[in-house]
Amino acid sequence: MNRRLLTALGASLLLVATLLPSATIAASPRDSGPFTKSGIYIVQLDELPVVAYDGRTPGLRATRAAAGLKVDRTSADVVRYSNHLSSRHDAKIRAAGGRKVYDYTFTFNGFAARLTARQANKLAGDKNVVSIVPDELREMDTSNTPDFLGLTGRRGLWSKLGGPKSAGENIVIGVVDSGIWPESLSFSERVRRGVPSYTGTDVYGRPRGWHGTCQTGEIFVLADCNDKLIGARYFNAAWGGNAGINAQRPWEFTSPRDYNGHGTHTASTAGGNYNTPTTGPAEVFGSISGMAPRARIAMYKALWSTQDASTASGFTSDLVEAIDTAVADGVDVINYSISGTTTNFADPVEISFMFAAEAGVFVAASAGNNGPATATVAHPSPWITTVAAGTHNRDGRGSVTINVPGSAAATFNGASIAQAVGPAPLIDAEAAGLPGASATAVRLCFTASDNGGTPALDPADVRGKIVVCDRGTNARVNKSLAVQQAGGIGMILVNTSPNSINADFHFVPTVHLQNTDRAAVKAAAAVAGATATINAATIVFDAPAPFTAAFSSRGPLAAGGGDILKPDVIAPGQDILAAVAPPGQNGLDFNLLSGTSMSSPHVAGVAALLKDLHPKWSPMAIKSALMTSASDVLDGPNTDPVVIFRQGAGHIRPNSAADPGLVFDSGFDDWRGFLRGQGLCTLCGGSTPAVAIDASDFNQASIAIGDLAGVQTVTRKVTNVGHDRETYSASVTGLTGITVNVTPASFTLRPGQSRTISVKFTRTTAALNAYAGGQLTLASRKHSVRVPMVIRPVALAAPAQVSGTGGPISYNVTFGYDGPFSATARGLVPAVLTPGTVADDPADNFDPEGEGVASFDVAVPAGTTHARFSLFDEFTDGADDLDLYVFNSAGTLVGTSGSGTSAEQVDLRNPAADTYTVFVHGFATDGPDATFTLFHWILGSTAAGNMTVSAPSTATTGATGAINLTFSGLEPATKYLGSVAYGGVAGLPNPTIVRVDTP
Repeated sequence: MNRRLLTALGASLLLVATLLPSATIAASPRDSGPFTKSGIYIVQLDELPVVAYDGRTPGLRATRAAAGLKVDRTSADVVRYSNHLSSRHDAKIRAAGGRKVYDYTFTFNGFAARLTARQANKLAGDKNVVSIVPDELREMDTSNTPDFLGLTGRRGLWSKLGGPKSAGENIVIGVVDSGIWPESLSFSERVRRGVPSYTGTDVYGRPRGWHGTCQTGEIFVLADCNDKLIGARYFNAAWGGNAGINAQRPWEFTSPRDYNGHGTHTASTAGGNYNTPTTGPAEVFGSISGMAPRARIAMYKALWSTQDASTASGFTSDLVEAIDTAVADGVDVINYSISGTTTNFADPVEISFMFAAEAGVFVAASAGNNGPATATVAHPSPWITTVAAGTHNRDGRGSVTINVPGSAAATFNGASIAQAVGPAPLIDAEAAGLPGASATAVRLCFTASDNGGTPALDPADVRGKIVVCDRGTNARVNKSLAVQQAGGIGMILVNTSPNSINADFHFVPTVHLQNTDRAAVKAAAAVAGATATINAATIVFDAPAPFTAAFSSRGPLAAGGGDILKPDVIAPGQDILAAVAPPGQNGLDFNLLSGTSMSSPHVAGVAALLKDLHPKWSPMAIKSALMTSASDVLDGPNTDPVVIFRQGAGHIRPNSAADPGLVFDSGFDDWRGFLRGQGLCTLCGGSTPAVAIDASDFNQASIAIGDLAGVQTVTRKVTNVGHDRETYSASVTGLTGITVNVTPASFTLRPGQSRTISVKFTRTTAALNAYAGGQLTLASRKHSVRVPMVIRPVALAAPAQVSGTGGPISYNVTFGYDGPFSATARGLVPAVLTPGTVADDPADNFDPEGEGVASFDVAVPAGTTHARFSLFDEFTDGADDLDLYVFNSAGTLVGTSGSGTSAEQVDLRNPAADTYTVFVHGFATDGPDATFTLFHWILGSTAAGNMTVSAPSTATTGATGAINLTFSGLEPATKYLGSVAYGGVAGLPNPTIVRVDTP
């Protein structure tokens, strides 16, 4: 489930607003810094958090745990240092003003506080403040996969751990999600043996280092925890606490209890009990098991559901507190099936996970559900295992037979678990709308709850018929509910673009068809007298698999300049059967859900098994083992970069990961060096300053170079984690047109021994500005260690954008050719500012014809080289979440931006001359509406006389050159945009965008 999933949107009548001429930004007292509004801010300070503290402060002993041990939150040293950090937080708040919301001390040194703009700006200028960011709203990313993954059987990983009744014993999986349904059989008491009921402190066989608690609340008592569900907490301070939830989402439980079902599902998948019998419609599939069936579960509820359970969301401040608490409690693994940044390694959640990994906690995170679009993968950090979603071998196969008078019957095959129904009259939903219902609501078969309280389908047209509904926007099962409520007896659900087809538990018999069948089915439904029969479905366990699920987000990664490969691995994520919470799942105890939310807990559960098998392995060793032992999806050859950007290193194979041979390990100093190489690390000093690491050289089990300028060498360090002395030899497949030399080509390692290898890439004939893919394999007689590679040769490696405030800017470029070179200025041009107001969209679904949108027409003339449309958090009137959508005059969506705040940007490079319509969507305003300022720039190909560029006149392969920019005549308090265009040879990159915000 993803609130930003767009369906085909037709042209619509647009409201035109008059655009204002170029303007400057008038400063006011509260604008004396980057922040201009009140709200919750997350503030990071410069001392190390508990899990990484090395004793550098006089009088405070180190709290960093030894390798393989957990930090003890009850120890005197930890309590003393944690109190020290909290007192520093309090001092900063006293000095600046504001009200504390959370203290973070274990995985993030800082706090969340309610601050005015003035207070936030004051803190931003404090020398001890590393970063300060506004709170953001983030959302969840939404039969026997143990058999499919090979965990079962005599040679499966479970057997190596004593069987399913001991696999994952005493490993604690912390799940940050929407809560848990404790009555589910997936979490029933593991053992009793005469032990009294759970008291919140007495747990039979307490896992070593566990300090968590069972927090009571609405319909959640101590007895709801047990020896399986050993911890449960909830976090809602950013919503205003229980009172805020009761006011904003009154249907929710102000406790760890799950309303939505998402958290119960992910917890059940990762560590649900073995051989749990299913009930209701799921009974046909038999029993289910979690990946680590003897693991303990600790739930950290920080997502709060919509009433229809279409999604659940939470604020960054609550999520960071949940992570901080989970690590302090002593979890071994965290599953995080929640959306995240695609661009920012220093995001508070990403930093919290870095310190969680330093504490020995393995983190699995969902890659996102924005596929099949490329460059959409989230959670970019290398210390996280980012998981894409694939299919598996269980399938519900169904079909529908359509009869049109005068034509032969046609049968269409799709996904289904339906009982037979029909023949019955066939009708297209588009022809069955209630008067006044929007065309979009009708076509998508909205229920009343989907449509602001008014149903979309007309019972007079639907009763007794099989209805054709388009996929998109509302939940798939809600569409069949709309059909049922209007008296329909069956549904044909059709994709409008390539996407997954899913065998859901629908309210009426349903078959789900691919978009390639849509035109034919809709044409048949338009014929008078057409009938349809939904045929009985069959459940099979031999479907070809795995393929990449269409919704799964893909690389290349937007962060890191293409030098980090994400996702890391792929795991089952489509039609996953697990326990759910009945309130948000139509009364079901078990349901089929799809998303990278479902693939991530597979990896978390398998990581728990590997941690059980290899207690001394680091989180990065586990990640490496999963990557180097992976297999391929069936989408195409593993040397195709498109395939690699879908699967990462490949589909997890737990049994092979248990004995990988070699691992690519990394630790805290490596992560600090990585951040320093990205220009992000302000925690890189101290007694051992971090050494900057180029992202391509980061020691992980993949290789990515986003800008190979002729030749580049990367290094990797491998460690033998096997039991024998082995000799490995290197081989390479793929990377056509690029010569690859591995040094040494062969090497021998004793158990526990490490060595560094170098891999040199030299472009010969590979196409410029296009990725090439390949695989590096290090093979011994017993092991095959495979590393995916994606390389993009360029004639010139140059930054996509540079920024400044009006002073000189200097940056380096690297040449991938020999010959002449030039760099010329375009612009700078000032922004055009357009004020506007947009109402809150109660449905949280963008529709050009619906509520909560404001539109602006922008004429883009011929010869435009770059058009940019932007919103800024500081130019709205509150803590608003606004989104941008840009359409051309034909009604085609050409750009969108939808983060958890109002910081949005859409770029059009060399756009066609046209009048574009920019929609501002009021996804979540902090009142009935939001005022904002829309910024846009139209950049041509000429200089404006206010930017001077100096650069080398010749290029030499592999050499670097400095580009120096100086500025003159700029107005104060103005946002400018320009670019530096490159010349001299064919295939040079796009111009480097220049942003100058004058004070």
